[in-house]
Amino acid sequence: MPEQAREKIFGAELSAVRTAANSAASSARSNVATFKPRAGQTEADQTDFDVIIVGAGLSGIGVAYHLQRDCPRKSFVILEARGAIGGTWDLFRYPGIRSDSDMHTLGYRFRPWRGEKAIADGPSILDYLNDTAREYGIDRKIRYHHNVKHASWSSTEARWTLEVQGPGGKTLTYTCNFLQTCSGYYDYDAGYMPGWAGMECFKGEIVHPQKWPEGLEYAGKRIVVIGSGATAVTLVPAMAYRAAHVTMLQRSPTYIVTRPAKDAIANWLYAKLPEGVAHTLARWKSILLQMYFYNIARKKPDAAKKRIIELAQAELGPGIDVRHFTPRYDPWDQRLCLVPDGDLFRAIREGKASVVTDEIETFSETGLKLRSGDELAADIIVTATGLVMKLMGGMELVVDGRVVNPGTALSYKGMMLSDVPNFASTFGYTNASWTLKADLTAEYLCRILNKMDRGGYAYSTPRNNDPSTIPDTTLPLSSSYMQRAKDILPKQGSKHPWKLYQNYARDLLALRFGSIDDGTLVFTRHAAQPAHAGRHEHVRWQRQTE
Repeated sequence: MPEQAREKIFGAELSAVRTAANSAASSARSNVATFKPRAGQTEADQTDFDVIIVGAGLSGIGVAYHLQRDCPRKSFVILEARGAIGGTWDLFRYPGIRSDSDMHTLGYRFRPWRGEKAIADGPSILDYLNDTAREYGIDRKIRYHHNVKHASWSSTEARWTLEVQGPGGKTLTYTCNFLQTCSGYYDYDAGYMPGWAGMECFKGEIVHPQKWPEGLEYAGKRIVVIGSGATAVTLVPAMAYRAAHVTMLQRSPTYIVTRPAKDAIANWLYAKLPEGVAHTLARWKSILLQMYFYNIARKKPDAAKKRIIELAQAELGPGIDVRHFTPRYDPWDQRLCLVPDGDLFRAIREGKASVVTDEIETFSETGLKLRSGDELAADIIVTATGLVMKLMGGMELVVDGRVVNPGTALSYKGMMLSDVPNFASTFGYTNASWTLKADLTAEYLCRILNKMDRGGYAYSTPRNNDPSTIPDTTLPLSSSYMQRAKDILPKQGSKHPWKLYQNYARDLLALRFGSIDDGTLVFTRHAAQPAHAGRHEHVRWQRQTE
């Protein structure tokens, strides 16, 4: 990266964090958009907004913060299908649930993570999200049990009309100028189940981590965890010291890398420096190291593979077959699994857990029969078999009467869909912390909104007007859940701004500092007042179009 660009990035980042550390809370509170009710209407009755955010998880709370800070005159609401803040971190309750990336980057840039552990447990992350929402008044902007089923855009009115299933199943109607979805990428109702033969014969319990039973007692029991991804490598050591034994049954190995649960460098920085400076340095240390190791792994996959396997062998010690930890694919073809302080390796080394690489022939009354002819006895079988991809929470999108199929659209800068006006969706990185991209997406959303206000524009639409840009069906990962969803995922293009680089520094330059007038995002003026606008909207609309 050129020195001048680097100085620009780091200088802006440091200045922003210092400001946030000193005054973000009071600034955000004072910037909350004020609702001006019509006669007989209360704020709780309002159903028309400048912006509607769908989802009150990590991304949704972040978008709300940026709207309050950067677009203080914009009215907004968060519609949350479930009854609580947190998304993933409220839904999943299985033993040992934790972050799979460091909290200095998974946490928000505007509110530093101050927990001692950089690899944090799920309840601590959920507390952090709830505290953030309360601190900035975002919790008062959330409407729970509001499930958006259908969203229809009218170019004539420059408005989205949302069909929402509200509390008690009541159908509600909301309208907005800009729609931002932060509902994740998977189905919250159920996880992926391959459907093996003989499942009905098993006399024990079958549990999917996404639907973990409250109070499930597993002490002294034989447990088989099916899977080798992040959930499986978390569950095995978490259960191993209470269970009689835990076996991780995998169809094929995954790259597993140990990492200290506590970041000694980050903790030293916080002890010695002002919080804002420490946060900037700790955050960029993690970002740059991750980028460095990712690039090395992609450029020199054989060397990276050899080194990862050597480290795994050193953790396991003699007597453990390292072939169970030797994948068939290159590093970062699928996401690497992190284990804090080598807890999985320790459980295996101490005989509390084991790994079997085989395929399931059938379930039996007492466990599993494998293709090799071996049998695994079990009292509890945990199916850590992955997620079902579901974009936008299953919401149907319609633009001027045309149903939008995201699987045939191009993804503009990883956040908007080609030919869909005033719509954005948050989708984080596959090779780094989700929040890094989520924060940049929120910042760019605010830049678009402010650009429209300054120029008197009603909406903005990404258009692929370059015939040399062609769809690229390459998926960011070869993981099974990605492969299953290839037909529903938006396509990337062969060149910028449609191409996804999975590179934070590059996206930082494009989304925080790059020009919005890139010739691809088309801005449209609108002469008429939207039919759904209230009085506070009408004044602003008149000013924009004069």
